[in-house]
Amino acid sequence: MSELPLDAYYDLTQIGEVAVSPTGDRVAFTATEYDQAADEAVSSLFVVPTDGSREPHRLTSASGASAPTWGPDGDRLAFVAARERDAERRVGWRDRDVDDDAEADGEDADGKADEGEAEDEEEPLGNGDGEPKPQVWLFDLALGGDARQVTERDEGVAGFDFSPGGDRLVIESRDPTDEESEYLDQVREEGGPIETTRLQHKVNGAGWTDDVTRYLFVVDLDDPESDPRRLDDAYGGGAFEDLAGMDPAWGPDGRIAFTACRLDRPDDTTVRDLYVVSPEGGDAERLTGGDLTHGAPAWRPDGEGIATVASDPDDPPAPAEVFLVDAGDEADRAAPASLTADLDRTVARGGEPAWVGDSIYTRLADESSTRLVRIDLDDDGPGGTATRVFEAQGRGRAMAAFDVDDGGETAVTVLSHPTDGSDLYAVDVEDLDAAAEPDSLRRLSRVNESLTEEFAMPTAERVEWESDGWTLDGVLYHDPEVDPDAGDHPLVVAIHGGPMSYDEPVFSFAHAALTSRGYLVFRPNYRGGTSRGREFTAELTGKWGTAEVDDIAAGVESLADRGWVDPGRVFGHGFSYGGIAQGFLVTQEPDLFTAAAPEHGIYDLRSAFGTDDTHVWLEAEFGLPWENPEAYDASTAVLDAGNIETPLLVMAGGEDWRCPSSQSEQLYVAARKQGTDAELVVYPDEHHNIGDPDRAIHRLEKILDWYETHDPAVADATQSAEE
Repeated sequence: MSELPLDAYYDLTQIGEVAVSPTGDRVAFTATEYDQAADEAVSSLFVVPTDGSREPHRLTSASGASAPTWGPDGDRLAFVAARERDAERRVGWRDRDVDDDAEADGEDADGKADEGEAEDEEEPLGNGDGEPKPQVWLFDLALGGDARQVTERDEGVAGFDFSPGGDRLVIESRDPTDEESEYLDQVREEGGPIETTRLQHKVNGAGWTDDVTRYLFVVDLDDPESDPRRLDDAYGGGAFEDLAGMDPAWGPDGRIAFTACRLDRPDDTTVRDLYVVSPEGGDAERLTGGDLTHGAPAWRPDGEGIATVASDPDDPPAPAEVFLVDAGDEADRAAPASLTADLDRTVARGGEPAWVGDSIYTRLADESSTRLVRIDLDDDGPGGTATRVFEAQGRGRAMAAFDVDDGGETAVTVLSHPTDGSDLYAVDVEDLDAAAEPDSLRRLSRVNESLTEEFAMPTAERVEWESDGWTLDGVLYHDPEVDPDAGDHPLVVAIHGGPMSYDEPVFSFAHAALTSRGYLVFRPNYRGGTSRGREFTAELTGKWGTAEVDDIAAGVESLADRGWVDPGRVFGHGFSYGGIAQGFLVTQEPDLFTAAAPEHGIYDLRSAFGTDDTHVWLEAEFGLPWENPEAYDASTAVLDAGNIETPLLVMAGGEDWRCPSSQSEQLYVAARKQGTDAELVVYPDEHHNIGDPDRAIHRLEKILDWYETHDPAVADATQSAEE
């Protein structure tokens, strides 16, 4: 068994957003690669034909790319990027020495002189503060050439869409007043004090909030010298608008849909309503009732309705559902109707609705799988019938993305397989109902071929066990050369975040790093997660540290009873709620883990309230801490810190405002006070994520070293060697 070198992380490619061209002949997608020399992730834009006739073609390779969107004629492709120029970038770790030597000689990795760099002195538009802001860039694929920048907003652009004629864009952008601009300059350039009266005073990844209003603007692509027209009544608002945005979507009848919160206390709720407005301006019209969180609007092709994904912010375990919102005449307008309520399944993360005629495709979380569902609208009412489709996916791989062309003939999906990688596949829409894998299913990419061919990727199998009357399931990963039945393997219990999430077989570098070193990796789908309905999710709502502790411990015991796992070599692993759950496990089940590595978690719920960015969510689940302190204390692991015996590697991000680093400090100090072996690792400018590649590798190194240091089998082998 050969270990996957951690430096191979630089060869990893992760596919992101997917957009099928209107005619279905091409698909644009973003992919994140890693530049070792610059220690940064590089998100690039690619295009590949859907007939599989050639490999993906890179359109950009510098300064990031997101939100690929086709113009209605299929000749224009727009995207958002914060960049100054589109120069060659090098990614990967194997040829670093060669690339560095070539760079020193003024040549690229192919030995060719960089002829264009000296001539590329044009300043980017509208980025006068030294750092480029996200702007919309546009490729004219019929004419060829590089992308041109088509917006120049001082605060950048967050979202956009094409008009039906393709000659205009609607963009979403912050528009500060003169006074607000002065304040922003003082904060950003002079290090001035943060001053706020916002209840939602911070948002993870976005930073400290302010009072600047977001608006929609209309940009004329055929007249680049004209100023964008602000739609004064198309403005945003809401607690998490910095993350959610306004979702602008230009409809076939000319109106523009967007989401916003205009309630009396917009920072004290996650409600987002759906509005429509004319591109010429005027009053915006609200289409929804101020009680749900609507997002991802998708216009019905006839312009009479809009599909959205909506959830009830006052009922946390309730599934997110696909709603049809009537966009017809106000006098005859029907109330928004859920199209998936009968399924009792939540829309999967990123499961934006996609129309094909009078049917909608979306992705649902269903029995620990992400499944494709088609919703056929009823002829005589606002409802619909949902049918699970694309049986060809199977249970051994996950669907990470889906899109379909305007004609409803070609669909593209991203399928993630533990062994084969994560790649794009095209399929004829008419074959999505096939019971077996259709001939039209064709693979369009092999972005991680260098990794999957050289190094052994894990084998995955689903496992089941019983806990408190429930039959639960999870995924077990192992090296293909390892037979679980051989017994007494070390086990890493990798706990998913959320907790409203779920695990299914996926391609993962971290899994491969662990399994190639002999570990089995167990990902349990504990109660409180999603994919099995509201009752399953509600088992943990307002009661952290209960059901998931029993379920995870029972799952480990089940694997040990099968003879697969050495119960003296079980290690904890998990990020976000995966870290939170480890806090409960090491205080309630101190003999379960040999060592644990909780990352970016919360361990004192009372002190988290108001210091993180989730006060709205916490209130919905637990009430207010001064009104219901018992609920907060019951879900606080650090109050049982006297039970900690497990060696802890506690990891955090210095700017994580979802799970602040002070929470990890509390757990760390509590463990050290007990005399327990513990180490604290804080990445100073890290948010609630994994971060730059060097840090991602460092994180894996620390975790692997921690497990090895506390592995009794390693200690025994060392002692035997010394004797």
